[in-house]
Amino acid sequence: MQHIPFKALRRTLFAGSLVFIAGLASAAGYPERPLVLVAPFSAGGAADVLARILAKKLEEQLGQPVVVENKPGAGTAIGAAAVANAKPDGYTLLISSNSTFTLNPALQSKLSYDPAKGFDAIGMVGSVALAVLVNPSVAANGVKELVAAAKASPDKYVYGSFGNGTSSNFAGAMFNASTGLSMTHIPYKGSAPLMTDLIGGQIPVSFDTVVAAGPQRKNGKVKVLAVTTAKRSALMPDVPTVAESGYPGYELNAWIALVAPRGLPADVKARLEKALATTMATADTQDRMKNAGFEPGYQAIPDWAGMVTADTARMRKIAEQSQIKAE
Repeated sequence: MQHIPFKALRRTLFAGSLVFIAGLASAAGYPERPLVLVAPFSAGGAADVLARILAKKLEEQLGQPVVVENKPGAGTAIGAAAVANAKPDGYTLLISSNSTFTLNPALQSKLSYDPAKGFDAIGMVGSVALAVLVNPSVAANGVKELVAAAKASPDKYVYGSFGNGTSSNFAGAMFNASTGLSMTHIPYKGSAPLMTDLIGGQIPVSFDTVVAAGPQRKNGKVKVLAVTTAKRSALMPDVPTVAESGYPGYELNAWIALVAPRGLPADVKARLEKALATTMATADTQDRMKNAGFEPGYQAIPDWAGMVTADTARMRKIAEQSQIKAE
């Protein structure tokens, strides 16, 4: 056994104590500066709307500003990788949907981030329904009419999504598979540019959130033919589901979670979890989410890696059945 001189041992123990005490002080004082909440979609989209709702309410719990930073592109991979590679100190967070965590890995074997092992979960916050949208010039007021029109003139019909591998992409590919259509997929860098081109007539069909679709439908700029969830959306109770429209078995929704880079100090993680749980329990937060088209649904996620792995396997099966491929 190697003999360690007493003075050297004392210096080592003293240095280790300083590091431990500094860590405790850091956690106890957290947060000491503004936080950044990354939304991996363009400004104006559903994820951006939710990010700003939560940022405002988390500020009240944490006592520091929470700044929303949009990092769109690559089917949310750019924003996700930025957060996964950030310092795990609790000052960089990510709000995103299953597009980031289970749909991307269901389609791609190599990503710039590890969905299961690259993050510490702060908690699930809810879900949002997607919808089948068409430009008002499309002569269809229901899903079956759209299918008939697209089959009659297949060269005229493509569909847009807010990114490769996103829930929007999955919704469109599943729609093709369920209806027997073969509409070409046109990916965009987020909901806002997708909606702009749908309204402008550059694309006839899109799959987007009810959050993004609501105001445009009210103004007569788009038509909403159906929602993709198992039940009708509370935001659009008059709009049928795709399954109700004659295609039973069709179902897809987008769940949303708040995460941080893997390796958060335990006290910092606990502080964030408490802040989110308290935020989500308030009537004001729930009302704001519902008014924006989200279904609040807070829950802790004790086994993030296990949940992501299981859901990825389920979505991979759907991808294979619907012939969804990374583009």
